[in-house]
Amino acid sequence: MEKEYAEVTCASCSAVWQKKGTTNCWSGDPATAPARPGNCPADGHAAVVKETAELMKGESEDAKMAFVAARVEGLCYQPIPGSDAVNARWTRVEDTIAFAKLMGYQRIGIATCIGLLDECERLVAILKAQGFTPFSVCCKAGSIDKKELGLAESDKVRPGTFEPACNPIAQAEICNGLDTDMNMIVGLCVGHDMLFNKYSKAPVTTLVVKDRVTGHNPAAVLYGQNFYYKRLQKGPLVIK
Repeated sequence: MEKEYAEVTCASCSAVWQKKGTTNCWSGDPATAPARPGNCPADGHAAVVKETAELMKGESEDAKMAFVAARVEGLCYQPIPGSDAVNARWTRVEDTIAFAKLMGYQRIGIATCIGLLDECERLVAILKAQGFTPFSVCCKAGSIDKKELGLAESDKVRPGTFEPACNPIAQAEICNGLDTDMNMIVGLCVGHDMLFNKYSKAPVTTLVVKDRVTGHNPAAVLYGQNFYYKRLQKGPLVIK
């Protein structure tokens, strides 16, 4: 029997958010809250929402992470005197440091892309200055030829030259062997980040998302009617 899925379309609340500055799930007063959109997860997945909320309560590790994450979100913002507006005061690096400290983490693994070794070195210096013990593992560790994964010579970035394959599973297992309390991704490729997350025993956060065109700022594609945003709406991405 084919499984039935209750669709979710939270993206459709964008118009409500832009117009009213709130959504049904953001409002604390059901009487004045905007209506729920069609396919709202609060309707189609109500049981999941209720069951998972319980996982974030109590004394478990998941509950502690949920609590600390919510606390860091609050600490990140500063109220503006005489106004209901707030200012963000912390960068993602500072958010991550605060989270790790409040969780009591000490040993931090860094799965870095070889193209971001300079950024990784700066991150290591910051973490050391903040009292952590960082371990950095490069994606190319072990220097395995891409051809061993079944790729043809023509699949390389520069055919005819030696190109080592990324090994995110090794990165994860090395961090596991080092008993890291938490791991950070710094610029791993799409897919490699998934494998690292899959094999990492410690919880993983992403500090840098690989985007070779936008200077590792993939959200840039989503802002405004720029070239990339239009291009991706006008036709399918050709992969060849």
